[in-house]
Amino acid sequence: MAVISITRLRVRSWRFLPDFLLHSVKITRQARAAPGNLGVEVFRDAGMTFWTKSAWRDEAALRDFMTAAAHKNAMPHLQRWCSEASVLRWEQETARLPFWQDAGRRMQRDGRLVSVKRPSEAHASGRIPPMKA
Repeated sequence: MAVISITRLRVRSWRFLPDFLLHSVKITRQARAAPGNLGVEVFRDAGMTFWTKSAWRDEAALRDFMTAAAHKNAMPHLQRWCSEASVLRWEQETARLPFWQDAGRRMQRDGRLVSVKRPSEAHASGRIPPMKA
């Protein structure tokens, strides 16, 4: 059974974008090379919002990725860089990544908000905005 992970991050200011993008490239490379990774895609939405979707052999492979190298190094910064952050994980029979629009709808319905220091109005009210593109 594969584990699917979806993330949605909205960068709150242009001044954080260069560091965010640099870390994002490193994390994407790390994910693609990680043992147990079955696929990774990244999507830039409107308004400095970025989505990822990845498939993993199992929860242990995903956890190992999250607690190592580039991903581990970037996580302490996200609370400061982002005004919105949400995650969603589920298990499914195949490693097929969902279509972006399906991932967006599912995130709105079932996603979990992640703490940020300066939340947007939507984040503060517990809403996950829809995918725009």
